[in-house]
Amino acid sequence: MKRTLILSLAMLLITQLTFAQKTFIHAGKLIDVKNNQMLSEMTIIVEGEVITEVQKGYASPGRSDKLIDLKSKTVMPGLMDMHVHMENETSPRRYLDRFVDNEADIAFNSIIFAKTTLMAGFTTVRDLGGSGVNISLRNAINAGKVEGPRIITSGKSIAPTGGHADPTNGMRRDLMGDPGPEVGVINGVADARKAVRQQVKNGSDVIKITATGGVLSVAKDGNAPQFQQDEINAVIETATDFGIHVAAHAHGDEGMKRAVIGGIHSIEHGTYMSEETMDMMIEAGTWYVPTITAGKSVADYARIPGYYPAPVKAKAETIGPLIQSTFGKAYKRGVKIAFGTDAGVFPHGENYREFIYMTEVGMPNLEAIQTATLRSAELLGMEDRIGTIEKGKLADIIAVSGDPEKDIKVMKDVTFVMKEGKVFRMD
Repeated sequence: MKRTLILSLAMLLITQLTFAQKTFIHAGKLIDVKNNQMLSEMTIIVEGEVITEVQKGYASPGRSDKLIDLKSKTVMPGLMDMHVHMENETSPRRYLDRFVDNEADIAFNSIIFAKTTLMAGFTTVRDLGGSGVNISLRNAINAGKVEGPRIITSGKSIAPTGGHADPTNGMRRDLMGDPGPEVGVINGVADARKAVRQQVKNGSDVIKITATGGVLSVAKDGNAPQFQQDEINAVIETATDFGIHVAAHAHGDEGMKRAVIGGIHSIEHGTYMSEETMDMMIEAGTWYVPTITAGKSVADYARIPGYYPAPVKAKAETIGPLIQSTFGKAYKRGVKIAFGTDAGVFPHGENYREFIYMTEVGMPNLEAIQTATLRSAELLGMEDRIGTIEKGKLADIIAVSGDPEKDIKVMKDVTFVMKEGKVFRMD
């Protein structure tokens, strides 16, 4: 009895000490993404998963506390990428792989891509389209089974028959069949509602539609609208009933207009976006996720003989180089912008390239970082939990070598990654 009491008291003491331990982070420079300014000599105090204090100067930790010395680094909130594809990565074999890869193959590959993304400083991503393995990957990360960013996923994208996300595009006719709403292929309002409900049932956090043709699908057109207005309206109305957002892949302007009229939450890519559409987006509060890196990457890969099928090569050469210019115009006009790259179209972990391309056409360095922190959190509706380094927020914190306010290229040099108070990288 006495031994049991002693053991119980010891366990209680150990538990109290564990929960009392704090982590003190000494930041030489700290980016205040709310005000786009650089602070110097700051201390961030973390308890468990949460930031409990942010103080000026280097506060001294207690004897039981942990100290992380980042005095030579620039510290900022964990980065967010609002357009990735965690299940795959570019390869000239991509169009063959869908016939030979099993679901388990896709899953094991996705684990590697997830860890690579986290190590690059991206603690939150929005996965906009895969086979459904992306839902299982999200669950595995949330359960602590594998390492990766926090994932907000759309599961399988929704498209019409022959549209950009029809999984049977380019197949032999006897293999095409007639896919329907259960795999995200719709024709008409009833199909639209069923497809959304199916994705929600499968566990999707957000819905994605392909409002126009796309570059990498084996189909001739990359710009034409793919949904009638009533179909778009039905998708968005149904998703809204579930309390979730809808994102629209769109290169052509007419498809963007229809999506904005229907109440779309974000436009992805936006290659041929007109000034009229920009103004519509500003009035409606629609977000724009540019994915410049994808545009530049596909244009480069198209120059490699045999990398893409002929229809894809032609679209990549035409559409790819235009996105950066559209982004510059949309930024100057005042469209709301969140950071997104389309990682998977190029190698995961190279997401930082988007910062370089954004600043090349006029966005200040710290504002570009703001799009990948505060603004992305706002797009997700999660700004009360993530996106800034403030008391009460989740401890998603990264650091880079160098000063990104002076040289945005140092965003490549991530040396420290903390997600929800747990350190995943410390070089």
